[in-house]
Amino acid sequence: MVLPLGGSRCGQLSALVNATIQRADLIGVLRKAREQLPGDPAFGDPLSVSGPGGTRAVARAADKLVGDAPSAAREIGFGALQVWQAIRERMGREKDNQEITVMFTDLVAFSRWSLSAGDEATLELLREVAKAIEPPIAECGGQVVKRMGDGVMAVFPSPDRAVRAAVTAKVNLADVQVREYRPRMRIGLHTGSPREIGGDWLGVDVTIAARVMEAGGNGSTMLSEAALRGLRPETLDELGCAAERHRRGFFAAPLSGVPDDLRIFRLSKN
Repeated sequence: MVLPLGGSRCGQLSALVNATIQRADLIGVLRKAREQLPGDPAFGDPLSVSGPGGTRAVARAADKLVGDAPSAAREIGFGALQVWQAIRERMGREKDNQEITVMFTDLVAFSRWSLSAGDEATLELLREVAKAIEPPIAECGGQVVKRMGDGVMAVFPSPDRAVRAAVTAKVNLADVQVREYRPRMRIGLHTGSPREIGGDWLGVDVTIAARVMEAGGNGSTMLSEAALRGLRPETLDELGCAAERHRRGFFAAPLSGVPDDLRIFRLSKN
């Protein structure tokens, strides 16, 4: 069979391109050039793309597409991702000093109920709870960072948005009932400057938010003094709420991992 002249030329061109992008000297030049780019010049090595984060996930996908054989195309692609990663990390560092409000939620006595209710009822309840509390979080500009069994961690750009989401979530949750069981949820809010790493938020302020939630007992919404201080004066009035100082019971265990002078407030309806 005789191939058309055009097909033969295309095949020759393709072979030439493949041979060019696999030339060791060209690959060496590109690798050397990557050392001058921002970011990690080892980006693309199997060990460097094994961690969490959106950029590394893209790198893993790109690695599968171009293969693991050395090539100029591979180096150019990873060079671009290397710069992208560096820009994202720089933006993350710039956000480190920005204040955000962290929310933690937790269903009261959920574990005890789920043991007797069984897996099917437990999953049904968790779905209904998610439909009740997650839309208000998104509508108020929040972002769910992670789901932890019967609770979530979310972050908001301001305490006002976080409080509005918390109040709406509680209203929605009041309508949830699974097999005659009505869940109760405690919420903790704290405003601070945690650090965003790999899609998660870490730092003392995250720990404080979790401990503020723990002070919520049988289903209260709790705020740290920092979160309360960051609220606009009219926010609580618009929501028909008030904040009163929470005083730990005499026999209650002290909260661990938080400053000794941490002051917590309970949100209540007027």
